[in-house]
Order: sequence, then structure tokens, then C-alpha cells
Amino acid sequence: MTVVAYVLYAFIGGGALLALVRLARGPSLLDRVVATDTLLVIIAAGLAVYAALERDPTVVPVLVVVSLLAFVGSVSIARYVGGMLVRTGTDAGRDAGLPVAAEEREAGA
Repeated sequence: MTVVAYVLYAFIGGGALLALVRLARGPSLLDRVVATDTLLVIIAAGLAVYAALERDPTVVPVLVVVSLLAFVGSVSIARYVGGMLVRTGTDAGRDAGLPVAAEEREAGA
């Protein structure tokens, strides 16, 4: 393997490690969702780098499945969080999914 391959795999591994740290630390659901999506993109990039360096076209279907999984997962979570933001009548007009600090910023804007 060349030096370029080692550097690419080191960058991909470092990015995956940072995404795992963000996934573990949180602190909110949306932080974890973004970290998961980032991790799936890094996995897809790793597969693409492997396919390009090894000239192995058999990895491409796996790459497509991982990319679709990342997209569908992000859209599903966005719809779920969007449903949480529906205003409730019992909480004096507060959003059900927003933290108090975010609501104060919206009220001030």
C-alpha cells in the first residue's frame, strides 16, 4: 500500500473516532442524529476509497446501500423530530421538542 492510502485511512479513522465521541457525548437527540449520519457518510467514504484504491467494483452495491440507509435514516429522524415540534395546547404555547433556551431565542428574534 502507498503512503497516500495510509494517510486516507488515517483521516477516515480519525473522523470516525470523532463522530463516535459526538455520538456518545450527545448531549441532545439531534446531536446524536447528526453524529450517526456523519458516521454513515464516513463509512461510505471509506468504502469508496477502498473501491478506488483496490479497483474493486464489487463494493459499489454495499456503498449504495449504506448511502441509502444514511438518507432514509436522516429523513425518518427529521420527520420524527418535526412531529415533536407540534405545538401543544396544554403547555401554554411552548413547543414540545424545543429546549427552553431555543424558545427564548425565537421569542427574542
